[in-house]
Amino acid sequence: MKYKRKYEFPMNRKYRVIAGVCLLSFAYCILPQSGFAQKDTLKKTTTIDITSSYKPVLRNAVKINFSASPANPDTTQPDLMYKVPAQNLFYAYQPVASQAIDLEQDTNLYLGSRIFVKAGFGNLTTPYLGFGLSIGDGKKSLLNAYGSYISSKGKIKYQDYTQVNLRAAGSYFGAKNEFYGGIEARLHNYNLYGYDHTLHNYTKDSVRQQYTDLSVSAGLRNTVIGEYGIRYDPHIQISQFNLRNKLSETSVVVTAPVSKSFGEAFAFNAEARADFTSYATKNLSPGNVNFSNTVIQVAPSLVFSTPTLSVNGGIIPTWDNGKFIWLPNVYAEARIKENVFMFQAGWVGRVTKNTFRNLSAINPYLAPVTSQLNTSETEYYGGIKATLAKHFNLNAKVGLVNYKNLPFLINDTATDNKAFVISNESRVNNLRVHGDISYISQEKFTATAGITLNGYTLMKNNARAWNTIPLEFNASLRWWAMKQILLKADFYAFGGGYYLEKGNKASLFKPGADLSAGAEFKINKTFSAWIDVNNILNNKYERWHNYPVYGLNLLGGVKVNF
Repeated sequence: MKYKRKYEFPMNRKYRVIAGVCLLSFAYCILPQSGFAQKDTLKKTTTIDITSSYKPVLRNAVKINFSASPANPDTTQPDLMYKVPAQNLFYAYQPVASQAIDLEQDTNLYLGSRIFVKAGFGNLTTPYLGFGLSIGDGKKSLLNAYGSYISSKGKIKYQDYTQVNLRAAGSYFGAKNEFYGGIEARLHNYNLYGYDHTLHNYTKDSVRQQYTDLSVSAGLRNTVIGEYGIRYDPHIQISQFNLRNKLSETSVVVTAPVSKSFGEAFAFNAEARADFTSYATKNLSPGNVNFSNTVIQVAPSLVFSTPTLSVNGGIIPTWDNGKFIWLPNVYAEARIKENVFMFQAGWVGRVTKNTFRNLSAINPYLAPVTSQLNTSETEYYGGIKATLAKHFNLNAKVGLVNYKNLPFLINDTATDNKAFVISNESRVNNLRVHGDISYISQEKFTATAGITLNGYTLMKNNARAWNTIPLEFNASLRWWAMKQILLKADFYAFGGGYYLEKGNKASLFKPGADLSAGAEFKINKTFSAWIDVNNILNNKYERWHNYPVYGLNLLGGVKVNF
């Protein structure tokens, strides 16, 4: 019998383990392929799904940190160019009136609709009536009108006076210009009662001084500066002044100021002015006079201005009735500390026309004149201005003034002494010292005081500076004690100057003092009550010789606002 012999290879343990591992690896690869082929026999493609939990993420950028030391803080104070205006609501003081005259209405333009009527009565047979009217918004147009009437009768024969004042002013505002104008009418009656009543017995019509004054004005100024940086404000004023049955005077004044700035520090200013006056008398013995008075001026100047220094340099060529003169126009202000202390100095000149209208405003008892000489003056001055503790304002000034053709008003000693005539002084010097101080606390409390000293020397045509005041002091107070109560007081005092009596005798005036007080109480928005007490000291002083003022007088009434 045949049989096949089975060969067995002898293996040790190591090779048996290797063979087992290879056999298991082969089976692992073959079996999955067989399963897939049985499950999906119709498809020829194979799909492989890969599932992963990995998500790409951008790394955060690294922040750069600087560790250098910080810069040192700047401790220097900046030089700010703005200016805080002084909280001043009352910029000037005025001497109290010597007669029972109500405070003159402010002529500033008021905004919005406003109507008031003020009426009162006082001793010395003193009726008073005043009114005010304001219409417009101040943007397109504005119209203001004022009026007052007052009269009194003193204890001396013909010691009477009457004053009627009417004034209207308005503006129309265009896109770039403002058109403005005004009209004013005044009727003032006085009497020449300064004569010896035991020697003369005049009728009232023969001593009456009745003044009528009518003036109109118009002008145009730009409210928007054009591309050339020029400001202009030409205006004209025409006035007709009359003294009843004695004289008439017509004046026309044309003024054309122009200015242009060059940068922030320099500016050029120029002003042309022509002042024409025609004067004629009536019923004047021994004969009437008729003449004209003309002054023409051109005033160019260059201005340099910084926050600490302001300098104006210019001259004023002037033709005074055809005679050429030139006047200086140089002044400067230097600020030592902002709103605290300032020096001022100057060399300035001006011409004052001695028209009858201007002189009678100083002395209403003036007789008609037969000629007019205008006064030219040149002043050298220096002074200081200061603001102390926010509320105090101080001003001090010393000046030497040289006058040419200064009129002194003296009694007409050649007749009955009742009227005043002009004694011209061709040249005189005046050492003038002025100082004033004010305390202002917003609009609730205001107190001012000022003093002026005049020393006239080196006169050629007069022995004394007749009827001038060597010393003058005035003070005022306004206090809103409560919201409804306004208290006010005024004090005026002067030292006596010299006046001329018959026989060319010089006599000295007695000093005078006048204290006045008043109050206003607001009852409601419509009604107010007011009272004024004038010359409380009952001092019947004389500002002009032979013309004593009224003594103590009271005036009170009501005010109605609509």
